[in-house]
Amino acid sequence: MVSARSVQACVPGATQVDPGFALYVHWPFCRAKCPYCDFNSHVRAEVDQARWRRALLRELDHVADLIPRAGPLRSIFFGGGTPSLMPPATVAAVVERAIERFGAEADLEITLEANPTSVEAERFRGFRAAGVNRVSLGVQALNDADLRALGREHSAEEALAAVALAARVFERFSFDLIYARPGQTADDWADELRRALDHAGDHLSIYQLTLEPGTRFHALAERGLLRLQPNDHQAELFALAADVLGAAGLPAYEVSNHARPGAECRHNLVYWRSGSFAGIGPGAHGRLDVERGRVGTSTERVPERWLDAAERHGHALLPFETLDASTQLAELLMMGLRLSEGVPLARIEALTDEPWRDALDAAGLARSVAAGWIDVTEERLTATPAGRLLLHSVLVRLLR
Repeated sequence: MVSARSVQACVPGATQVDPGFALYVHWPFCRAKCPYCDFNSHVRAEVDQARWRRALLRELDHVADLIPRAGPLRSIFFGGGTPSLMPPATVAAVVERAIERFGAEADLEITLEANPTSVEAERFRGFRAAGVNRVSLGVQALNDADLRALGREHSAEEALAAVALAARVFERFSFDLIYARPGQTADDWADELRRALDHAGDHLSIYQLTLEPGTRFHALAERGLLRLQPNDHQAELFALAADVLGAAGLPAYEVSNHARPGAECRHNLVYWRSGSFAGIGPGAHGRLDVERGRVGTSTERVPERWLDAAERHGHALLPFETLDASTQLAELLMMGLRLSEGVPLARIEALTDEPWRDALDAAGLARSVAAGWIDVTEERLTATPAGRLLLHSVLVRLLR
């Protein structure tokens, strides 16, 4: 097992200007498929844990060979699926190999997503011994009726017990809530947020319920059996969360994420700041800087195909996508404007090799500023709270 002490005794941290380098590990298995979920998750009766551990390590080694100068790691994130169904020994093996291949910053963040069932909570101490120092819990709701409607396997009492255990075991923890659920009123949501704050640590994530193609909720909506909340009510609930959580000292640092200053999720900051990250496991994506430039990576999505390819070839990577400067600029703005800190103008100029104003649509920028969607300072381009709600429209205006 990898101890917390060995994780900390690594390479000194990079500067704030550097977005950092991260590793994402996808575990695709769940006990059941939630009706709103369109993630690459699958239900399987049995999983050969030893084969999966070996295959993940082989793909990690292959990616590391492609980018020998990458690192040190700012974060490792185990996502899914339900990574808390992984054996702690597999987590430990991946953490140890990742640090061996890439090195790590002194305050390396290692996050594992978990469902707050009592069965999975029993593994928390094993994950901590494996090196995990942050856990993200999929609580989703704090009343049993809505949990059942969302297809969750835990009760509200069970979820809060798991949150309390996470607070004792891990250095940092967070949990998710879904809002704009059918029938949810503003008073319901305000009460739920206040209850959540009684149990939250320094980070809380809120996600709007959406209807994604291919999900059971989407199929029900197509048949007229499920309706989402009206758009204006969704916006009301979003604004309410910003007010309640901000007043409690957890301002929104990103559209869906709230944290006390300094407690932001470092892994997601690498994404939103357009850093470089490697992705391993079925359906994992990455952004790597290789000899020919920046590329987008992805892997086989179907678990059995991924496992077969990883065992045969040492990886299941699909052909790389070369990302030209215009694509990178679009990604930089799309991700960075989700953050309250916005996008450094120097990043735009370094990417496009021209003054930042020349890289954007002048008329679209002017209209966005006049509409109160975008703020510009000497150093940064930021989306206002209103602009972050209309980010797609803002991006259409900004990009030439």
